[in-house]
Amino acid sequence: MKVLKWFDDHTEEVILVVFSAIMVSVIFLQVIMRYVFDASLSWSEELARYSFIWLVYIGISYGVKKQRHIKVDVLLLLFKEKGRLILTIISNLLFLFFCLFVIRYGSGIAMTILELGQKSPANQIPMGFVYLAAPIGMGLTAIRIIQHLIKQFKALFGDDELEIKTTQEKLQEE
Repeated sequence: MKVLKWFDDHTEEVILVVFSAIMVSVIFLQVIMRYVFDASLSWSEELARYSFIWLVYIGISYGVKKQRHIKVDVLLLLFKEKGRLILTIISNLLFLFFCLFVIRYGSGIAMTILELGQKSPANQIPMGFVYLAAPIGMGLTAIRIIQHLIKQFKALFGDDELEIKTTQEKLQEE
């Protein structure tokens, strides 16, 4: 059970650190090669770009998990606690449907590209792996949204306390 808890708490962080380390290392190596050795690596930009793509999609999940994603919450200012909670649930359900859409169609595109055998020019990485960033990232995001929805429904039906704050209220606390 501790392993599952750790995995739930740190999945995105581990993936983000790995891809960040790859991207920073490769870019640093490219800078050294260009300016010290006056040579260039043909594969570094491509690997850094694909690492960044993965960072973006996994970062979406991390932002949702920490509830730090960008949102427009002007409507939340119009409502009190229950109204804010209901509006947040509706918003999360819409986001969940979007995630499911991306998972469905993104995985189809990625599988088609994998079947076609398309590879990246410099590194010969199967391009399907690059395209899998979207459905995998949105899959993690969907899991995080479902976790939040469970808490929100419990709060809505009285089993739990949950305070929905606007961005302005969060900034005032900090």
